[in-house]
Amino acid sequence: MNALRALRSWPADQRDALPLALWSSDEIAAATGGMASHEFQASGVEMDSRDVRRGDLFVALSGEAMDGHRFLPQAFANGAVAAIVDRPVDYPHVLVKDTTAALHALAAASRDRAQAVRIGVTGSVGKTGVKEAIFLALDRASRGAAHRSVRSYNNHVGVPLTLARMPARSRFGVFEMGMNHAGEIRALTAHVRPHVALITTIAPAHIENLGSMEAIAAAKAEIFESLMPGGTAVIPADSPWVAQLREAARKYAAKVVTFGSSPDADVRLLDAIPSANGGSLVTADLGDTRLCYSVAEPGEHWIANSLGVMAAVQAAGGDLGAAGLALAEMGGLKGRGARHQLAVPGGKALLIDESYNANPASMRATLRQLGQTPATRRIAVLGSMKELGDFGPKFHAQLTEPLAEAKVDYAILVGDEMRALARELGKGGAVSLGITAGFAHCDNPAEAIAALKEFGITAGDAILVKGSNSVGLGALVSHFTGLSAAGT
Repeated sequence: MNALRALRSWPADQRDALPLALWSSDEIAAATGGMASHEFQASGVEMDSRDVRRGDLFVALSGEAMDGHRFLPQAFANGAVAAIVDRPVDYPHVLVKDTTAALHALAAASRDRAQAVRIGVTGSVGKTGVKEAIFLALDRASRGAAHRSVRSYNNHVGVPLTLARMPARSRFGVFEMGMNHAGEIRALTAHVRPHVALITTIAPAHIENLGSMEAIAAAKAEIFESLMPGGTAVIPADSPWVAQLREAARKYAAKVVTFGSSPDADVRLLDAIPSANGGSLVTADLGDTRLCYSVAEPGEHWIANSLGVMAAVQAAGGDLGAAGLALAEMGGLKGRGARHQLAVPGGKALLIDESYNANPASMRATLRQLGQTPATRRIAVLGSMKELGDFGPKFHAQLTEPLAEAKVDYAILVGDEMRALARELGKGGAVSLGITAGFAHCDNPAEAIAALKEFGITAGDAILVKGSNSVGLGALVSHFTGLSAAGT
């Protein structure tokens, strides 16, 4: 078949008739009920003037502390073609009554016009990585027709913004949903109206606000409430709260799929062995088929994550082979497992960047991963775990066990909440717990940088940096990776 005949026989798709521009002025006005000052076409949507790129539509959101209209000059200097505003301005714009309501309306219009299969992802641990893996699998299979939340755009602004950015030609959309309080997931899933809703795991993140693990499970289960008719709920079979999640899902889902190592899991782990690259070779039973695939990300938690990815991709009608390839090629995300090789005297040291988030479950998982990492010495730089409330001292003190199991040689503890762990280590004797070089407590990242420099990084060291984002350990990662000529 020659090239011309191949083009003529290319399968027709109604999406091919859709415009290539993300939004036109007429479409924005129709969606928001606003009035356009000029005709224009936008290639993107942005709410932060610093992030505006040429061709973007800038949404001037107004809040209690900040008014986006103040940043219109910067947005247009950076290349915005127009803005959504709630007052007349001397720039191309669409005038609306309320810019936040307009963003929500634009999100709904984008959701409804695309007709993409939408996957919602939440959970106490792992939702960003799982979201990325699902996206990579679906994007590969659909030849670039998948869309997802960037970074951690998972809140009351980030989710509608992600929807508003979804191209009309998208076949799949993957949306991360986060929460700090009950009711927040309910609002987010109402925006997305997913066809597939996945909960990665339930862990004591935000327990300060919610009070109990049962309340956390109930808050996460809100993701099922706006499932589309015929939708699928995907839940972790190995969770102690699986019965609660299943009961909640059955009220809204046509199908409930479980994943894990439990004998009755629908997507069940059969075998997992370490692979040469530090990841795992996984064999899973998906009911009607068995699948063997590689997971590039190290750690037992990524074996469980991969099963959730497979369950979600299968529920969305995606290609399981493409999902396997995506998992095999996926690298660590900044702040969530990215690995840096530091050039040091005598060779290289490994720095594992987990600086973006931390809770008791993820701390244990990443310390276990550190313990399985070949190294001459293992160093743990651990920042405070936030939003644990009255449970905080207990959860911090309990990290002595995973530190010992990981055979950590030296620990640097950062932040006020980490004093509970420092007291515990001092009380029981760090050396008796296997922390042969001892530990240091620091109030902030600057002190932690100085402590790590004083201890010294040598060839063969493996350094884990883990903490809640507000502790600011990303600065420590940037400091030491900036000194290295080697990349990730």
